[in-house]
Amino acid sequence: MSQDRGPRRPRRLEKYALISASATALSLTASGCVVVHGEREVLPSATRAEATKALERFTSAYNAADKAYDASLDADHTAGALAAIDSARLKAGAANHPDGNPAHEPLELTDAKFTIPKKAGWPRWFVADAKANKGGTARWLLVFTRDGLEETWEAAYLTLVAPGKVPEFKTDQEGWAEAVPANSTDVSVPPADLSKGYTTYLQDGGKSFADGVHTSSWRALREKRSIRPGLVTQYIDEPLTNGDYAPLALRTKDGGALVFFTSRHFEKQTAARGASVPTPNKDVLALTDGEIKQSLTMEFVSNQVVLDPADGQVSVLGRVQGLTSGKGE
Repeated sequence: MSQDRGPRRPRRLEKYALISASATALSLTASGCVVVHGEREVLPSATRAEATKALERFTSAYNAADKAYDASLDADHTAGALAAIDSARLKAGAANHPDGNPAHEPLELTDAKFTIPKKAGWPRWFVADAKANKGGTARWLLVFTRDGLEETWEAAYLTLVAPGKVPEFKTDQEGWAEAVPANSTDVSVPPADLSKGYTTYLQDGGKSFADGVHTSSWRALREKRSIRPGLVTQYIDEPLTNGDYAPLALRTKDGGALVFFTSRHFEKQTAARGASVPTPNKDVLALTDGEIKQSLTMEFVSNQVVLDPADGQVSVLGRVQGLTSGKGE
């Protein structure tokens, strides 16, 4: 199970090779003026109008795909962890409901706030923080990215965070935020190391991550479920850090960072001789290859948003996980 075996969208990964470090590009500034800039010039990733339009277009595409259970309808508006999770969900839905989603309820995102960093080079990205008509009172945090001015903004991360838990961000006089480099060492864990650190913590424990639902409680639940009468459950956790799965971080007002990152998790259920694996639901079956005789291995992609302080333990604020495939043996 290799770290570099990523699910599943080579489409955007190929774009990186097409971007020349010496190329120049046209950009619309917040004032609406067209300017020519180099790859190394620090500029806002988007105007606020562009961010608003990107969120609207994503919502429209997401609703069309959900209603029809057709992943092609929002494929141009998702990437990375969200694309892996969403496309698998739609695939399962289409298998079980070929005429579309009978329970479709349009997603509505309101009270949107945008945090847009100034940065050099590609990809450019920004965060949308919105209230939704799904997920209870949690705020929806979406990270939009793109690799060039002619590209579509794509939502790569989606996490849900309790009200009041989204931190204040460091901004300049014009309201633009600060992107934290992946290799930054002025936070407790460099953003580039968070995925590996998190998956290592889930396997072995440690003190880098604060106790909580997605850390100590999840470890305790997995330990409890690992051995049950007639059934053994094994867990394997892998970091995902390349291409569309690279971490993205914003500087917080207190000097830390809010970081989005991805991980992959496997859960293998093996039945004792004479017993059988519990029958999975129809959505799991729709994503599973092979016949489930003695074991079932499920693969999940998870995206997390964490507070990575200047000093102290990392706190996981939210996590969204989705089944992407299964294998029966």
